[in-house]
Order: sequence, then C-alpha cells, then structure tokens
Amino acid sequence: MLDFSQPVLAVDTATSVLSLALSANGRTAVFSEEAGSRQSELVLPQIQFLLRQNGVQVSDLAGIVYNQGPGSFTGLRIGIGVAQGLAAAYGTALCGIPSLDAAAYLLPEKKCVLAALDARMGEVFYAFFDTATHRRLSAYQVGKPENIRLPEGYSAENVCGVGNAFSLQNAPPFSGSVMMPDAAALLALARSGRYPAVAPEYAELLYVRDKVALTAAEQSANRRQGAV
Repeated sequence: MLDFSQPVLAVDTATSVLSLALSANGRTAVFSEEAGSRQSELVLPQIQFLLRQNGVQVSDLAGIVYNQGPGSFTGLRIGIGVAQGLAAAYGTALCGIPSLDAAAYLLPEKKCVLAALDARMGEVFYAFFDTATHRRLSAYQVGKPENIRLPEGYSAENVCGVGNAFSLQNAPPFSGSVMMPDAAALLALARSGRYPAVAPEYAELLYVRDKVALTAAEQSANRRQGAV
C-alpha cells in the first residue's frame, strides 16, 4: 500500500489523452491534454512541470500509480516505461490500476457495472463489477460487443454501463455512460489500498488481447465483412 502522507504521482497514457495527477500537500493537482501520438514527447516535460509547480521532486515521491491496461498497446508501454524510469533511481513503489476497474468505479455503489473500453478492430475490452462490495464479477475479456454475456444471476435491467465503448456505433447492448477515467481516478483507487504496490522491476501490464496486430489477409476479411 502506498503512503499517501507523502507525494504520489499518477500517470495515464492509455488513450490519446495525457492525464497526470499529483497528490501532495493535502490536495490533488491534475493535468489533462489531448496528446494524440505525442504522448512520449509530452509526458516527461509535463510531469516535470506538474512536480515543480507543486514544490515536489521525483525523489520526494512515495509512489507512482500507472494505468495497467488494457488499452492502447503503445500508450501503455509509454506509461509503464516512464513510471519505471522515474522510480528506478529511488526504488519508488509502483501501483498498477487496471483501466476497467478505474472505469467501473466511476459508478460507485452499484451492484452490476459493465466497464467497456474501445479495443479497436470491432472489439471491446470489458468486465463486470460490483462496486458496492468491491468484487469483480467476471474475467477481464475482449470480444465483439454483441457477444458480451451477463454474469450468472444478473439481468440486463441490473446493468449500469460505463466507458468509451458506449460511444461506438456497435456499442454493447446495455445502457451506459461514455465517461472515462483519468489519472485522478487511478489515484483514488490506489488510495483505497486494494491494489498492491511493487518494486519498479516487478511492475507489469495487463494484456487481455494476445494478438495485437492483424495480418493483411485478416484486415481484408474484416473489411469485406463490414461491407456486407
């Protein structure tokens, strides 16, 4: 568990938005900017600015929280790489927060939350949660939205959806909000103590999709299917 009596930084580069949050001096300072493909270019300068603005040095950090995934493969690698790089020199603890957990807890105290994020290639990353009792009701999964199956004992009327998958043309077949978590949401979950802190060398990402690229033949087949 991270020591929040000392400064703690959160870094989220899992989407096109660069999001940072710093818990220090009894408050949380945040930064958010649409970065597109410039995540790797912007993340370190913005971290340095955020720390300097709040009178904090990297050596002062008691922990760094990062988005563990699933999400953009490149974005996640940037985030964990920056977190490990900053932490390595001082042995700073790292805490990974799964992106689906962070999305689910945007809807607290709900019995059945479907967190669903755009996974591209016509698929979504998803999992079901009971945020009232802090239980995950399913495995972390990836698949076609229409193939999502409810946990046993639940009906569609019980489901509260959240995540950018609900903005897709082929959205999950449940009602849902398009809200997305940011670095401040990651900080809030890390503060709960339910997610372990580890040494920098043991930090890992959560990969749900084993295959991150399609062959030319598979891409062509998908285009033909989409045209039917």
